[in-house]
Amino acid sequence: MDKDKKTNPAGSGVNLNEALKKLETIASWFDARREVDVEEGLKKVKEGAGLIGDVKKRLREIENEFEEVKKGLNGEDSTS
Repeated sequence: MDKDKKTNPAGSGVNLNEALKKLETIASWFDARREVDVEEGLKKVKEGAGLIGDVKKRLREIENEFEEVKKGLNGEDSTS
């Protein structure tokens, strides 16, 4: 089984570990500079904002998956 499937079995296209590493890289990029090129900084901010949106979406999906598992454990019908 490939690593992305393990981390993201629902296949939403977002690997949380990779997205968080990219966000950390972006933050480090800003931290490492005394002066930031405005155009390059804007690109990084847009990339980070997109990643944050993707991560939020995936976390909602994971939350829903946990709720389905919880319903199954409680003997509830997952279609209700």
